[in-house]
Amino acid sequence: MVAPGSLSSRLGAVFPFLLVLVDLQYEGAECGINADVEKHLELGKKLLAAGQLADALSQFHAAVDGDPDNYIAYYRRATVFLAMGKSKAALPDLTKVIELKMDFTAARLQRGHLLLKQGKLDEAEDDFKKVLKSNPSENEEKEAQSQLLKSDEMQRLRSQALNAFESADYTAAITFLDKILEVCVWDAELRELRAECFIKEGEPRKAINDLKAASKLKNDNTEAFYKISTLYYQLGDHELSLSEVRECLKLDQDHKRCFAHYKQVKKLNKLIESAEELIRDGRYTDATSKYESVMKTEPGVAEYTIRSKERICHCFSKDEKPVEAIRICSEVLQMEPDNVNALKDRAEAYLIEEMYDEAIQDYEAAQEHNENDQQIREGLEKAQRLLKQSQKRDYYKILGVKRNAKKQEIIKAYRKLALQWHPDNFQNEEEKKKAEKKFIDIAAAKEVLSDPEMRKKFDDGEDPLDAESQQGGGGNPFHRSWNSWQGFNPFSSGGPFRFKFHFN
Repeated sequence: MVAPGSLSSRLGAVFPFLLVLVDLQYEGAECGINADVEKHLELGKKLLAAGQLADALSQFHAAVDGDPDNYIAYYRRATVFLAMGKSKAALPDLTKVIELKMDFTAARLQRGHLLLKQGKLDEAEDDFKKVLKSNPSENEEKEAQSQLLKSDEMQRLRSQALNAFESADYTAAITFLDKILEVCVWDAELRELRAECFIKEGEPRKAINDLKAASKLKNDNTEAFYKISTLYYQLGDHELSLSEVRECLKLDQDHKRCFAHYKQVKKLNKLIESAEELIRDGRYTDATSKYESVMKTEPGVAEYTIRSKERICHCFSKDEKPVEAIRICSEVLQMEPDNVNALKDRAEAYLIEEMYDEAIQDYEAAQEHNENDQQIREGLEKAQRLLKQSQKRDYYKILGVKRNAKKQEIIKAYRKLALQWHPDNFQNEEEKKKAEKKFIDIAAAKEVLSDPEMRKKFDDGEDPLDAESQQGGGGNPFHRSWNSWQGFNPFSSGGPFRFKFHFN
């Protein structure tokens, strides 16, 4: 006998009434068995008991080929198919067993069980009734009666599910179908029916799960692949939509609806891939144009409009177009208030616009939904530093330029202000002192903002000329008397100040 925990006991747990023929005794003469067939059967039995299913299957194939009328060979091969999860392959073998030996109740009981799982209720009931009429063992009789009752219940539930569906009571239909599919797990039609109910109830992802199962349970199920593809498309998952519609065309390259849908998805997919490549290359204006084309290509699916605007929001933010970024990011957030990407990009735009309180609010909102995002954490810390910094000295405001100003703009603003506030312009002693202070601030702003390293520190919320913000720093080099600025040239781009203005 096979020990507990062996393949026989494991199969018995899945198919409680299955008499695994690892230990089936038979008379060779009764089966008309020859030596080679007997050898294959014995070796296959040992391999099956050892769990070597592929090797066992090869032996039973050879036994069937050697004696096409040997019901034992077919039954053992069916047993291996079931152990491998290939119920479709097992069913013809079980049918052959019953043809060869009508009173083999174990095979008929097993076939009825498989038919029940497939949802072929009438055929399953026929098998169970014949088992009861064939002088079965006590266990077989008990199992057949149990399965017959279960089949009757499935018939009742199926009728109720169909009636609920016809009455457009999809919630009730789903409830009935849930119960049926716990038993009739391989019924493709019922899974497709439940998928339709899920679609009507606005649960497309659940519908996709049922349709995927149906595509495997039913051969050449182009309709299932088409529906899966269109559902993914409606959800905005263009890549999976493209993959599924290709499966449809593999089965039928002339399928009209699949081909038409394929062209649409492929066009949209190409636009999105091109836009993302442009973003990776930093070509944000071109990427924005591509995403605008996406919205025009598929205006009927809201998901593509939202995703396109989300990416355009990102492009504007990265391209330092804060006004445009804030506008379109806000549109996205009106539709999806918890969109972390839009919150992050709008926060960056707010920073450029020096709207630090708003930036902090967006970063904090994003952090609530993704607390482990390092970019959010760093952005929030930066916004908080810049808010604190703005309450002190702001070099951008001193020169009157935007935070994203180019170096040329900074130098131009600096020269204009330096010329305007040069202390030599003022005769009144009080005005001269005020001008000196203003002039020093202008020079400090130019010094920081025209130096890439110092500007980066300042943009990160640290004043490189503030002793308090420098660990071990030596103070502000611009905090000196006006006398040290004599000879200053506002048109110099750096280096020692050699030129002095003289005013009448």
